[in-house]
Amino acid sequence: MNTPTPALVPQRAAERLPRIPLLLLCAAYVLPGLFGRDPWRSADVTAFGYMASIARGASAWWAPSLGGLPADGALLPSALGAASIHLFGGWLGAPLAARLPFALLLVGVLICTWYAAFHLARTEAAQPVAFAFGGEAKPVDYARAIADGALLALLATLGLLQLGHETTPELTQLFGGALFLYAMAAAPWRARAARLAVIVALPVMAMSGAPVIALALAAAGLLICLRSRYAQARAFAPWLFGAALLAAALASLLGQWAWRLEAPRGLWQPLQLLLWFAWPAWALAGWTLWRWRAHRFHRHISIPTLGALVPMVASLALGGSDRALLLALPPMAVLAAFALPTLQRSLSAAIDWFSVFFFSLAALGVWVFYLSLRTGVPAKPAANVMKLAPGFVLERDWLALLPALAATLAWALLVRWRTGRHRHPLWKSLVLPAGGVSLVWLLVMTLMLPLIDYARSNRALIERIATHVPAGGCVAAPGADRALIASLETQGGWHVVADPANPEQCPYMVIERSPREPGATERKGWTRIASERRPTDREDRVHVFRRGAAAS
Repeated sequence: MNTPTPALVPQRAAERLPRIPLLLLCAAYVLPGLFGRDPWRSADVTAFGYMASIARGASAWWAPSLGGLPADGALLPSALGAASIHLFGGWLGAPLAARLPFALLLVGVLICTWYAAFHLARTEAAQPVAFAFGGEAKPVDYARAIADGALLALLATLGLLQLGHETTPELTQLFGGALFLYAMAAAPWRARAARLAVIVALPVMAMSGAPVIALALAAAGLLICLRSRYAQARAFAPWLFGAALLAAALASLLGQWAWRLEAPRGLWQPLQLLLWFAWPAWALAGWTLWRWRAHRFHRHISIPTLGALVPMVASLALGGSDRALLLALPPMAVLAAFALPTLQRSLSAAIDWFSVFFFSLAALGVWVFYLSLRTGVPAKPAANVMKLAPGFVLERDWLALLPALAATLAWALLVRWRTGRHRHPLWKSLVLPAGGVSLVWLLVMTLMLPLIDYARSNRALIERIATHVPAGGCVAAPGADRALIASLETQGGWHVVADPANPEQCPYMVIERSPREPGATERKGWTRIASERRPTDREDRVHVFRRGAAAS
């Protein structure tokens, strides 16, 4: 505890971020992508297919299936989505109803990250240097400012954008990981809340398909607790051990253990993934580890460091998986927040100007693209869209303009504020990165959403298949990927039999093949009646067959 802290923070720098702008920023991040779209290929629509299968009674809650093929794990996310479809699907529609609990999980991730950083910053070792004549930041104000910085760092990460808005098991795992991070951070301060959180967090991860990561986090947490100088943290160790046993028992009971180890294709591929996926949190986290290196065994550094290290190792073991690396983002954001009291003014200015340039240019590009599609001026972007997405028509939706214009105006005001004489708050260096990411995400999910939905959903393909296959019929789909099976069932409304060993006879069959694969158009006892493809896919085709029929 005699190691000097590198943080020099006056009271005026511990100003908290105003709550209404912070809530608006979080809303601009969470809400876009929730409304007005179909499930996207491939993990998103596959997960939605399992949820819809349970909701309509085609498969059991404890054994979800698609086309007769059982799920490969992650029962909890399927049950959450199915329950929401049961409750709200009748008046919201199944896709939106399925996304509701996952939007709440994303909100939970943001809340857990804020409170984890807040409690870690309250520890004695994390406090800034006491000035000789006073004036240093008060502990609670300092902790609040650090927590605001951690939340902004998480919002600024690029990897959370798409994966954080899907209805996939990884978002449930992310919530469990963030809740575990909160439990570890709050153990010396909120004993009951921390115990309840860890009892929920590890089983949630185990039932969402990540029991090995959950147990690895528990082992790291036990090591930290047993070495802690806080008696409350040492008393937390039995609860952590019990939560790990419960998670292991649930994983065994539900058959959630799955090993898919895969060596990465060299070291550059996972390094490249980390560079863009966790930007800018990884850069600030690296700075924290250097500047606070003498404090590496203290809670505010060791807890987020091990919390980020376990998912990073899991990502490597899974061949450079971005979905495993997703779990490292909350602890990495907490680490990034502790870099803020030690940042030099030149580095902070570089982050600001890079953010202004990059995100302003990206927002301008989205607006130019939208105006080209809407008015034809300039002509080249619209012409490129027609080449890549033939048949796309941008319908008039003036409601999408309102949030886009409001977000663009808010960005201009934020840039003006940041480039003014506002140099004191700790979190100032992360306002523009977080605001820029939220701005571009909101613009893309309003102005460009119809085009993205047209390109990334299977609806156009299903509508083409529907011209050849009667509604409500039986369709065999041997060897089809699960995203196509889910689309056939949820968007086409057909009864799909995907298991080649299933003896059930269907009058129609679909086969998805690349032109380079032989045997795509020949099936004994079947006649090909159509070959369809997605408008944005120039290679893979879906061949439609009818049993014993003459070619049409």
